[in-house]
Amino acid sequence: MARALSEAVLGEIARLRGLYPEPRSALLPALHAAQEEAGYLTEAAMEDVGRTLGVPLTEVVSVATFYEMFHLERPGRHHIRICTNLSCYLNGCDRVLEHLCGRLGVRPGETTPDGRVTVEAVQCLAACEEAPVLLIDAERHPRVSPAALDDLLARLA
Repeated sequence: MARALSEAVLGEIARLRGLYPEPRSALLPALHAAQEEAGYLTEAAMEDVGRTLGVPLTEVVSVATFYEMFHLERPGRHHIRICTNLSCYLNGCDRVLEHLCGRLGVRPGETTPDGRVTVEAVQCLAACEEAPVLLIDAERHPRVSPAALDDLLARLA
């Protein structure tokens, strides 16, 4: 049976399995390792994770679909996450998200047709003091307004 993940990642998942008394406890770090290699979680990659951990595929898929940090489809080259939690909401994240989606022609959870940007509304980015906050890839941007967002998008172009 062909493998989706490299021997190095499979070895890392096997190592992770040994760190926990229950193999299913290694699911989160194993899924992170798989997603890091592939960019997203394909069914074949999830099968490899399950087989390596000795966990049924249904369990692997249920964990992968529960957490927002895992992607089952290829995300865009850039990933924009906007916090929609209470502090950000009270400071206008809804206007920022609406502006972003309007500019890109997508809804939250979608990727632009050219595959350049994926937009995601998330519950918390742990930066309430900087609300509204968003992440572009791994870079945090505090106190974002629609006008500031236009500048950020221009830098991505």
